[in-house]
Amino acid sequence: MTKTNDSSRLIAENRRARYDYFIEERYEAGLALQGWEVKAMRAGRAQLAEAYVYLRGGEAFLIGAHLTPLRTTSTHVVADPVRTRKLLLNYSELQGLIGAVERRGYTIVPLELYWKNGRAKLQVGLAKGKKQHDKRAVEKDRDWQRSKARLLRRG
Repeated sequence: MTKTNDSSRLIAENRRARYDYFIEERYEAGLALQGWEVKAMRAGRAQLAEAYVYLRGGEAFLIGAHLTPLRTTSTHVVADPVRTRKLLLNYSELQGLIGAVERRGYTIVPLELYWKNGRAKLQVGLAKGKKQHDKRAVEKDRDWQRSKARLLRRG
């Protein structure tokens, strides 16, 4: 799913999240970044494959997102590609997420990293984990939709 308008462009997507989780709600969060990280994102060097969101002390953090630094970006700063980055959310959104995770057993997963009006945004989802039989059912349904479309095209 790529963004079409110029004010928001997709940087990275976590496709695995939709396979492993039922996404209940989506939130948009800002990111506290360093200069070299912004330049790396503009160059498209971001990965969310192994990233997850962790709540600690009433704040949300993105852990495991990989931003590969550019060689020419910074000579005086030692760049850590997988450093922990703080997520910027409203207090009420944060309290709702904390309540859902602690009391109802939800997980917060990063879904998409994109530009919105010149700022990097991360879409996080409040999610429940899928069991193996759920994944099989989704895959079976997807295969059926694909073969149905193929049959209709021939028809």
